Amino acid sequence: MKLKKSIRQEYQEKKIIIIEHIYNNLDKKISISELAEIVNISHYHFQRIIKSLLGEPVGNFIIRAKIETAALLLNYTNIEIQDIAFKIGYENHSSLNKIFKQYYNISPTEYRKNKKNIVLENVRYFNDINLSPPQITRLLEKTVIYISIIEEYGNKEYATAWNELSNFIRDNKLFEIGTECFGISYDDPEITENDKCRYDACITVSQAIKPSGRIGVKKIKGGKFAVFSYKGSYNNWGDIYDNI
Repeated sequence: MKLKKSIRQEYQEKKIIIIEHIYNNLDKKISISELAEIVNISHYHFQRIIKSLLGEPVGNFIIRAKIETAALLLNYTNIEIQDIAFKIGYENHSSLNKIFKQYYNISPTEYRKNKKNIVLENVRYFNDINLSPPQITRLLEKTVIYISIIEEYGNKEYATAWNELSNFIRDNKLFEIGTECFGISYDDPEITENDKCRYDACITVSQAIKPSGRIGVKKIKGGKFAVFSYKGSYNNWGDIYDNI
């Protein structure tokens, strides 16, 4: 049975809240009851509804979020493995080691020591990419409307999301000088399965906006960034990120 639009929009808003809450609280024990209470859905119905929205049971989603975050931190930072375990809610190194090996068939230490190890096999295309040297700059906090996508990077859902955001900006007369459009890619396809990679399509706003359906509102923290400039085909995005 097809849900009415208003109910579907309400559930999409709840999905955004749940995903944000999980990734903002990976260092804590997250219970199903807690999530159900946050979005005001009965525990009885919660797991069925959220599974249909996330494409997997919420318990699986939480564990995957923790372990994939650990893999990213192992690969791209020098944080001690014990501290990574704390950051994703495990009490010690051995607990992380056990679940990491179950998930990727390799220990965290082995994965960090050998950068040639990849935990998921993906087809890679290598091109000569010309990037400008990075400029180090500080960006201010930004308020954005956004649509979260959990799909293979670059699939047709991306164009749909950007069109929806652009129409929302136009219909609500939110465009102004200085409006920015940007995407945030959270996952590494060598760590996360392609169809579970997360991406936020974002447009900055200066007015107070309420979430509407799958269009959410949040603040992007400011801070210190390395900015690279690239000119060329969108087909090269994977190689651009690898080069960076």
